[in-house]
Amino acid sequence: MKYKRVLLKLSGESLGGEARKGIDEKSLVRYAEEIVSAVRAGHQIAVVNGGGNIFRGLQGVGKGFERVTGDRMGMLATVINSIGLAMAIRDQGIRAEVFTATPMEPIARYYTREAAIKVLEEGGVAFIAGGTGNPFFTTDSGAALRALEIGAEALLKGTRVDGVYTADPYKDPSAVRYEELTFSKALADHLKVMDATAFALCEQGPVPIIVFDIEKDGNLARLLAGEPVGTLVHA
Repeated sequence: MKYKRVLLKLSGESLGGEARKGIDEKSLVRYAEEIVSAVRAGHQIAVVNGGGNIFRGLQGVGKGFERVTGDRMGMLATVINSIGLAMAIRDQGIRAEVFTATPMEPIARYYTREAAIKVLEEGGVAFIAGGTGNPFFTTDSGAALRALEIGAEALLKGTRVDGVYTADPYKDPSAVRYEELTFSKALADHLKVMDATAFALCEQGPVPIIVFDIEKDGNLARLLAGEPVGTLVHA
């Protein structure tokens, strides 16, 4: 299936390069090139970034941070990542707007679905940062929520692996990759694709989730063109 409008979920670690920490300039440029190429081919792309390369809310628990404060710091980390990647996309001649779940003008625009959709329809990339604006929700849940709101045809989760496996392929060489599976099977088998809240939202949509290797050049374009890339998770 070819996709016109999608939401791309990127982990924060993916922007950290090999170290998986901080922001790696080469990674920004490479992801920007993939996204810009897709936009120029006529696809509409919204992006939700994680923030784990800078700060992950849960990592502060037990180290002097209460959960709410830690989650707020994690939300701010997603804004930093979104600003960086948006800048790399603008450098390649494509409009990119950063929206946040809580007001942060003039750093970024306050998110409304109508404003984000307008950016997409005008050929730009809409970054939707700051999670849901609330603690106790992951960026996966935020991505699922935004995918439903903007009418995305699919939620694309870019990872370091080429799909969903029966076990962690880095730890278990006998792990088998799924070409597709249902939300209910993924939950029943405790497959770590996204958290249960994100699954529930996408199943309700319904909005399929495609887990794919974002680090392989050209994979995003092939997926959007309808080629069988990654693992399809559907209702």
